[in-house]
Amino acid sequence: MNLLPAEVAAALYLFAAVCFILALKGLSGPRTARKGNALGAFGAFVAVVTVFLSTEFGGFRRWLALAAVIVGAALSVPVARRIAMTNMPQLVALLNGVGGGAAAIVGLVELAEWSGTAGYVATTATAAAILIGSMSFAGSVVTFMKLQGLMTSRPIVLPLAWLIMFAGMAITATLGVFVAVTGSFWWGLALIAAGLASGVLFVLPVGGADVPIVISLLNAFTGLAVASSGFAMPNTLMLVAGILVGASGTVLPLAMAKGMGRSVLGILFGALKGGSTAGSTQESDRPVRRATPEDVATALAYARKVVVVPGYGLAVAQAQHVLSELVTTLRDEHHVDAVYGIHPVAGRMPGHMNVLLAEANVPYELLVEAEELNPQMPSTDIVMVVGANDVVNPAAREDPQSSIYGMPIIDADYAGQVFFLKRSMRPGFAGIENELLFNEKTQLLFGDAKDSLSAVVAALKEV
Repeated sequence: MNLLPAEVAAALYLFAAVCFILALKGLSGPRTARKGNALGAFGAFVAVVTVFLSTEFGGFRRWLALAAVIVGAALSVPVARRIAMTNMPQLVALLNGVGGGAAAIVGLVELAEWSGTAGYVATTATAAAILIGSMSFAGSVVTFMKLQGLMTSRPIVLPLAWLIMFAGMAITATLGVFVAVTGSFWWGLALIAAGLASGVLFVLPVGGADVPIVISLLNAFTGLAVASSGFAMPNTLMLVAGILVGASGTVLPLAMAKGMGRSVLGILFGALKGGSTAGSTQESDRPVRRATPEDVATALAYARKVVVVPGYGLAVAQAQHVLSELVTTLRDEHHVDAVYGIHPVAGRMPGHMNVLLAEANVPYELLVEAEELNPQMPSTDIVMVVGANDVVNPAAREDPQSSIYGMPIIDADYAGQVFFLKRSMRPGFAGIENELLFNEKTQLLFGDAKDSLSAVVAALKEV
């Protein structure tokens, strides 16, 4: 029994689609991101309720679907509320994978219901949904494992990798054609298996700092899979939502690759040519200049302009609140022009540092992007790097042999003095030694970022 007429359901679907569009617009800036996220969630809620009230499930299926929603919410809400900021990229990868897997399953169910009676257009769209969705699911699981440390983050290149890749593409394309022509459920199952294998092979050669870009690309895959399912069913809302996710998910990795000064194809397939996106994990034993919290506090107190560059180490230490206290103390009590230098790929996902600092209620006006910041570096007294590494590495500017060569960085070495807060001398996620650590302008303060910053704040209040 349907409680909503088709016209009302169509209007509600249109309303939900508008919510998704406005949510995407809101998510384009830190000021409006929270409202955009809430609007998108509300649109999804309206869409789900509309489905339950306007669809004829038949028998016990409505209750089975409702039970699935309840179980999913019971599992996901506690995880989302308790997830640490350091693990947010892994959560994003898993959620993206679930979306792709769901699209593939929907396509398989459609094949079973049609039993070979659907037209070629519908079966072709369904084949695309199954293939892309299963690739997104498998690839997202691999990226999760890489980021979580359940497997090596270094590129894994199989013997005869190019041959295996081309053979896999040929097999999946052939199976896709069989599904499109026959509409067979069993060919659909074979296509899912081929898609899962292709997803794994697609992500294995990617390593190091490039994994977040692959997550964004897989997010676009999921959007395309959902759009294909919506086209086949047909369901306008799924089509609109999938296109939005696919389009935004395509723009994001392109923007990230540009921020790293590299091409998406080079990131995805560079390791197959014998290159590597991950380097050494060994600590350097080269001598460095060390500082104490008192040294750092004294220099900061008498500076005119200070730039703080946050990175993944700040997230690991959960030191964003202490860092905010430090910058506030500098600005309010010592009248220092202190700001945060934000690199577009700092952390493990786009906007990682923006979200982290927003947790500490850092004013958006104090977040300065690298492009705007770099011209000011020669007149900056102190750059304090907290848990970052690759985004201030001069090798990206000076060493053509470096794997990050050409990546725009924050030119910390152009400032008058650099303080580097690090836990150890291990390189950053890209595995490249940072010559800035050994620059005569640089002093290192070793230890957990939260403990080190707390000591600096305490010393600063005594100056």
